[in-house]
Amino acid sequence: MSDITWAAFDFDGTLTRRDTLLPFLRFGFGFPRVALALGLEAPTLIGFAARLVANDHAKRRVLRRVLGGAERAALVDLGERYADAIGPRRLRADMMQRLRQHQHAGHRCVLVTASPAIYTRPWARRMGFAHVIATELEFDATQRATGEFVDGNCWGPEKARRLRALLGPQELRFAYGDSRGDREMLAMARQGRRVDRRSLEPLDMLGP
Repeated sequence: MSDITWAAFDFDGTLTRRDTLLPFLRFGFGFPRVALALGLEAPTLIGFAARLVANDHAKRRVLRRVLGGAERAALVDLGERYADAIGPRRLRADMMQRLRQHQHAGHRCVLVTASPAIYTRPWARRMGFAHVIATELEFDATQRATGEFVDGNCWGPEKARRLRALLGPQELRFAYGDSRGDREMLAMARQGRRVDRRSLEPLDMLGP
């Protein structure tokens, strides 16, 4: 296990051109329902934008409004269909090329994202990722979504904590992210790269 080279990738804004959560909610529940939820949670979202409200709190509030009460089986099916809908036009060609470089080099690639595992896990499976670390939705005893998370929102320090739990004593060699929610993950990598969302230029070949 000591000779494994690990590479961690954020999802939204790093591998994709933009965030995927709201498009997922619109895909599954329709624009009117999502718009109503955002309107009802406007004070919370304004507080989040001003960094007065925590990321996970704002996210929970919106998810409770939109998918609270949805059956697990229906959400699993929705996640599979949405994963299929994330096609090349929604992906960053430069970063997908970098992912392929790592995979062709035999590196162990892990997707680390705050987006729900309900769709990021099937997408990552299609893309050949070895592991997925993501926000897990909570379901109650009747297998309906509560709008809460299992083990919290996978963002910021939580990304690094879960990566350390996966890797143990092994080193994270490469990491890629685009936002402040990736800082801790990038800091723990030997080569942590902050990706500019505005730049779609091809990346250099992998260094030593």
